[in-house]
Amino acid sequence: MSAVYYHGGGRFTVGDGSSQEPGPDEVRLDVAYCGVCGTDLHIAHGAMDARVQTPQVIGHEMSGTVAEVGERVAGFRVGDAVVVRPLDTRGETPADRGFSHIGRNLKFLGIDAPGALQASWTVPAFTLHHLPPGVDLRLGALAEPLAVACHDVRRGEVAPGETALVIGGGPIGLLIALVARARQARVLVIEPDEGRRALAREFGLDAFDPQDDLTRAIGDTGAEVVFEVSGSAAGILAATKHASIRGRVVVVAIFPEPKPVALFDLFWKELEVRGARVYEPEDFEAAIDLIAGGSLELERVITGVEPLERVPALFDELRAGRSAMKILVDCRA
Repeated sequence: MSAVYYHGGGRFTVGDGSSQEPGPDEVRLDVAYCGVCGTDLHIAHGAMDARVQTPQVIGHEMSGTVAEVGERVAGFRVGDAVVVRPLDTRGETPADRGFSHIGRNLKFLGIDAPGALQASWTVPAFTLHHLPPGVDLRLGALAEPLAVACHDVRRGEVAPGETALVIGGGPIGLLIALVARARQARVLVIEPDEGRRALAREFGLDAFDPQDDLTRAIGDTGAEVVFEVSGSAAGILAATKHASIRGRVVVVAIFPEPKPVALFDLFWKELEVRGARVYEPEDFEAAIDLIAGGSLELERVITGVEPLERVPALFDELRAGRSAMKILVDCRA
């Protein structure tokens, strides 16, 4: 039993995987760990059945080692510890203006193509990033979500001494808060779940319930940068409300349906609203540097580690409301 397959309608099975020999410019990996993220849970709810070709292996937050190298691959050799930046950008067109990570023909590995919830995974070599020697592969599996946070903070242009408000204290929101604090910003987190607020406070972050007096907590001038990570109507209204004059509002969450926006706030305070989607190679490198540096204490983010064979039951538990920050799947177990 070496791979988890999604069959549509929220159904998963565990079975034998196929060890695909790498072609030219490809690398075959022995997957160590794969994190379960919100996108995976959306797939498990059946919300992305129109996009995922079944049966398919999903998952994209991974770490592992190089097992086999195809022709023309340079810079990687068997045994190297690596992570995958799961974006197949080979469909880039001139209309993408050089931003292949958000290109029209972008394919996301683990959604549009087979992913990492398997023992052996063959990927394009250009998606790989080296992990420094000695980095725990469990922490390496956090590189992908941490790269999201690094990209978001970079899009927000967070500067030392600024106030950064993070609306939504889930996995990505918490990582954004930690990266923004590493940039020497004053960081506040708004999160309705008591357990997530408690975890944020364990990291030394100021965390508040949405019903708290947020204006008093943030200060009269507001936050120079606000990250909307909740995906809620209340969240986007709070983002413009609590932004400072000429503040930046970074929309991180996915809003599948239109939500009311207080355009008066944009006009009155000359706000900027910026989107932030996935990451670029430099964000992965920044994330890996932070992991290797150890200053973020990312071990606290990992809720638990489950064996591959437990994945179908794990998704059932998460859909039923199991509380978790970041669960890793041990693809070797």
